[in-house]
Amino acid sequence: MTTAPRPLGIGLVSVGWMGRLHSRAYQNLPLVYPELNVAPRFVVAADTAAAGRDYATNVLGYERTVADYREVLSDPEVDVISICAPNFLHAEVGIAAAQAGKPFWIEKPVGRGAHETAAIRDAVLAAGVATTIGFNYRQPPAIQLARQLITEGKLGTITNVRGRFFGGFNSDPNAPRAWRFVREHSGSGVLGDLMGHLVDLAHFLLGPIGSVTASTGTYIHERPGVPGGPDEGKLLPVENEDYANLLVRFDESALAAGALGVFDSSWIAVGPKAEYTIEVFGTQGSLRWDFERLNELELALRDETGRVGYTRFMADDSFPEYARFQPGSGTPMGYDDLKVIEARKFVEAILDGGTENSNIHDALASAQVLTAAEASAASGQWVATPVIEGSTANLRATKAR
Repeated sequence: MTTAPRPLGIGLVSVGWMGRLHSRAYQNLPLVYPELNVAPRFVVAADTAAAGRDYATNVLGYERTVADYREVLSDPEVDVISICAPNFLHAEVGIAAAQAGKPFWIEKPVGRGAHETAAIRDAVLAAGVATTIGFNYRQPPAIQLARQLITEGKLGTITNVRGRFFGGFNSDPNAPRAWRFVREHSGSGVLGDLMGHLVDLAHFLLGPIGSVTASTGTYIHERPGVPGGPDEGKLLPVENEDYANLLVRFDESALAAGALGVFDSSWIAVGPKAEYTIEVFGTQGSLRWDFERLNELELALRDETGRVGYTRFMADDSFPEYARFQPGSGTPMGYDDLKVIEARKFVEAILDGGTENSNIHDALASAQVLTAAEASAASGQWVATPVIEGSTANLRATKAR
């Protein structure tokens, strides 16, 4: 006899693009992962804008909407919270959610720097609630397979890694100065936005970064005020960085202990749309992946003849998670699917203590590297970064298991 699905009351904070994406991910859970045996119920969504509340009710199907997020946290029928508000609200809402005893799925950067992220981590530990972070570039089947190959030692001893996260979404100098360009509201610029994803991806594949030296630059120095706002018609200063590059050395606890890395990120690149790439090199082979071709993994391994070259593998049912979404190689998965995988890991962490999800410790680990990078860019020196206990970084001990 089939057990009735467990209702899962969803509360949403902010009904923008990411809030809508979280909602669609919850909707798809029973279809993609029926064995979870959950029935998401859209209880309440909060948004300060009437248009967002209307969309939550009329399109997403939330039972009610409110303007104040505190009403979401206090609702006894809400089991989990999705926090999709702008960066400057993450700490306030995240700490309040933890204090309310609500597990939450929060987008990155979780805090405006390591200090704010640590405050959220402390609140989570005090409350004992589960968390998941929106590090969606961990989720492609090709990346999950890459981690398996690295962990199994297929590449040999890891020597170096190269990562490049380039997007052009802020390349127009005439685009308004939105909150993302104001340090008080966003914290750092491309460091927190794209580099944070790249650092987490490196932690996931290779293990924690132990030290970093960095440089940053701002090249679009002014942007016009937001149309309809008090500063319309004015040129306003951009307060954070457009571009950043990092040299990193992996910690001795990392699976890639002692390996070196070169990372750079830009959100003003003209040409690239979402060119988010990572390449890992070892003594026996290497691999590379590009988000613009997220269903592919390029792999080069030495064979008995000594010949070696890259082979492109299209995702198929031998890649983790792929068969959940598509019947065979060549039919691509998309960005939204990655959020369904993320939602599955979040729900498993809540229901049975699953550990596949990225968590608040991973958020702090990434934030520590970014804060160290800012300090290094100011001083020109290498800066050590602490290893964060409880993260899901790929450690040497992982290989032994």
